[in-house]
Parts: sequence; structure tokens; C-alpha cells
Amino acid sequence: MKKIAVITSGGDAPGMNACIRAIVNTAWQEGIDIVGYRHGFRGIVEGLSQPIHPDDMRLVSQRGGTFLKSARYPEFQRDDIAIQAAEQLDADGVDALIVIGGDGSFRGAHHLSKFWSKQVIGIPGTIDNDLTGTDVAIGFSTAVDNAVEAIDKIRETAEAMARVFIIEVMGRRAGFLGLHAAIAAAAEAMILPEIDPQPSLGDLADNIRQARKKFPDGSYIVILSENLWPGGVHGLAENLSQATQITCHPCPLGHLQRGGRPNAQDRILATQLGQSAISAILSGSSDMMIGFANEHVVEVPITRTFTRDKPLDQSLVDLQFSLQGVNFTSENGR
Repeated sequence: MKKIAVITSGGDAPGMNACIRAIVNTAWQEGIDIVGYRHGFRGIVEGLSQPIHPDDMRLVSQRGGTFLKSARYPEFQRDDIAIQAAEQLDADGVDALIVIGGDGSFRGAHHLSKFWSKQVIGIPGTIDNDLTGTDVAIGFSTAVDNAVEAIDKIRETAEAMARVFIIEVMGRRAGFLGLHAAIAAAAEAMILPEIDPQPSLGDLADNIRQARKKFPDGSYIVILSENLWPGGVHGLAENLSQATQITCHPCPLGHLQRGGRPNAQDRILATQLGQSAISAILSGSSDMMIGFANEHVVEVPITRTFTRDKPLDQSLVDLQFSLQGVNFTSENGR
């Protein structure tokens, strides 16, 4: 094993730089060179490589984003593009590739393995935390912190002005970020993809009216996962405003959830997974994800991550539902 390549692919996640540092420093101790390709899979195809040395890794762990840059590259689904990538990796003398990313990135990694005989390893880096086989992904913890910090600030102005806010969080098809943010921010309601049945407009409106009746000077926060309600957060706010005759303010948090320095938990996780990826390569593993489950680093076939069967923690769902309406639904304030 002489040279390992690393890319960051798809949406960036806080902690990716800390993961790269662990990969580089661990490989260097084993006498292995590391090369990084900028802009993910597109960078491999276009030969956008750069050598990375431990000297380059000073003070990168605390930086957000990814210094290797990232990109979405749907063209990589094509066989001819994957073959070009395989040829470029061989031309550059690469013996193994580490892909830090989410679901789409792992599909790309598995696709590449069909045309490239050398080792491919995935490391979960996604704020959505939706990858089956790992309890947590790099970036999720920081994204929750970012969302809660923003919601807390919105809560202060909502309380001062006695307003209702509908706050949209990221997550695509998964409600992990929304669930954790709702609990931590003590939201009055949450709407997540996994909740079945979904709360109706009538139920949401009734709850807002009850809250306003009991606490006319109070605030009310609804957490909504993106791409879930027709018309998004603006559509739901408009629907609720009409149904309640109370102005409901939409607030999409957007990409601020991705930004900023990774918190300590993400830096530690990223370092563990980065070091373990090198160990997995040296032990001969390929087409595997290095994940974290039950407080231990685990190896999971990348194809296992393609399934959409990672559930929310039902105890946390029950916790939020049991508490979110108690203040204004209990009798006599009890």
C-alpha cells in the first residue's frame, strides 16, 4: 500500500476536515502517501489532485466545510464516467479510495467499485444522519446545535412579540435533525417524514388556537422538515394563518445548519472514523462503510446503507409528543 486518495462528496458536513486530518496523519505513520481530489468524484475524473502532508493538517480540525471542496456529480452514475475515474486513479498510482459523504456519495463509491479493482471505503458525513448502519454521521451533532441556537434566537423574538413561527429544518427524507431540534428547543409541534399519520392542518390549527387562548402573550414554535408540506414552510404558514386567523411566520433555517465550526462531538467522531478507515484498508476491506454503532466503530457493506429503513428513536418521538402540548392542554394549568 503506497498511496491512498480521499474525497469529500455531496453536501458538506462540519467535521469533514477533522476526518481528513485523521486519515492523513494515520496513513503517514504507516508510510502511506495521501492525495486528495478536489470537488468530489468530478475532481477524480478531471484529475484535480493534490498531495496532502501532515504539515498541511495543522489547525484544520476546527474549520467547518471541507478544504478539499465538495460537489454533487450526478453524471457519475454513467458507466463511462466511472470508467474514466478508474483510469485516472490508476494513472495517479492510487491503491485505495476513501469517500466521505452521504447516500449519493456511497452509491457513487459502489458504482466505481464495479470498474475499479482496488479498495473503496466510505465514511458517513451528512447532517441528515439518514445512513443505515451507523447511529450517527459526521456533521449531525453540529447541525443540531446550529439549528437549536437559531431556534432559541427565534424563540426570544417570538416570545417578545407573542408570535407563531413555523421553522423549517433540513433532512430531506429523514426527520433526525427535526426530532432532535424539536426536543432541545422545546417546540410546541413537529412535523417529520416518519410520523404516520401526519398531523392534519385542522389539528395544528386547533393546537395553535388553544395555546393562544391560554397564553395570549406567549410564543408557539412548529418544527417542519423540509420538502414535506405542500408549498414548504411558506405554504404551511399561509395555510395555518388562514385556518387560525393568527399570523404564522415562516422561517427556513437553510444552509446555516451546515455552517460553522464542528463541535467537539463531531471532531471526535470524525477522528475515530478517519483513523479506522486506514485500519480497514490495511486489513483488506473494500466496498464498506466505516460507521459508529452502540458506541463502537463498525464496518458495514456500503450496499446496506442504500436501504431506507433507519428508524427514528421511538422513545425520543414519544418524549416530544408527550411534552409538546402539555402546557396548554392540561386543565387548570396542572
